[in-house]
Amino acid sequence: MKFARVVSLLAKRLEITEEEALGIFYNSETYKNLSDTRNGLQNMSDAYLVDDIVMEVKKCSNPFSS
Repeated sequence: MKFARVVSLLAKRLEITEEEALGIFYNSETYKNLSDTRNGLQNMSDAYLVDDIVMEVKKCSNPFSS
């Protein structure tokens, strides 16, 4: 259920379809890190995870970021 909530919130936040949000989610570093239960990221709130993914998206779309 957590992934579904994150995808839904991400879609609303970015004003995109849930299908587009799903693609972003599954290709994000955040998703990869969620798969590793040792880091505890799965215990973070849905909003925190969405913020993390949005930062990734912004970083990828900004060619001047390091």
